[in-house]
Amino acid sequence: MLKSLLVTLASAALVSAHTVITYPGWRGNNLITNETFPFGMQWIYPCGGMGTSTNRTKWPVTGGTIAFQPGWFQGHPTAFIYVNLGFGTDGPDHGPKNMSNPMSPPFQIVGPSKNPYPGTVCLPQVPLPAGANVKIGDNATIQIVELALHGAALYSCVDITFSDPNDPDLAEVNETNCFNSTDIGSANIYTQIVTPSGGNVSSAAQRTLKGSTFTLLGWLPLALVGLWALV
Repeated sequence: MLKSLLVTLASAALVSAHTVITYPGWRGNNLITNETFPFGMQWIYPCGGMGTSTNRTKWPVTGGTIAFQPGWFQGHPTAFIYVNLGFGTDGPDHGPKNMSNPMSPPFQIVGPSKNPYPGTVCLPQVPLPAGANVKIGDNATIQIVELALHGAALYSCVDITFSDPNDPDLAEVNETNCFNSTDIGSANIYTQIVTPSGGNVSSAAQRTLKGSTFTLLGWLPLALVGLWALV
């Protein structure tokens, strides 16, 4: 009985943690907990337990907007966000072979409390990964990873087809689908200490943790995404 109660409580906490891609699209609703996914689908790499979509979303070949609702891990007011891209359909389930191509520098989101909060984050101009060589009509998958303080991660994806930036079928970007909630802040991720190669891992980790600093800079990391696109 105690074991059953603990599982129920754990599942309730995990259900409140979620990531929903609101623009340009989403593979589908994976905010599900069942016998197959007793702790929730979104914990499954690479796309939260969802198969590759056959109904792809158009996205500019020059890069474009990505917006999402991060949700919150119960008891965790902050999380790290990674935005990656996988190319082609030669991998598992007719998706990419891997999702190892970063589209923006990782950044931290900071919530108003330790309770789940369904605010929205908008990255108005996300570039393609460095060195990417794509053309109109190519297929790819955008992956958003939300990493919790305890080290576990949520995965959510949207399958895209690259299109001309002036394609009339591109979904319009406006204030209803691309906005930053005022109660969600962001922070740079960096450390003040660099450990020399061959150093003691244990003591070095302790020094790094003591010297690590997360500096809150409003929406600066999100602005850097746009600046990166201009480089």
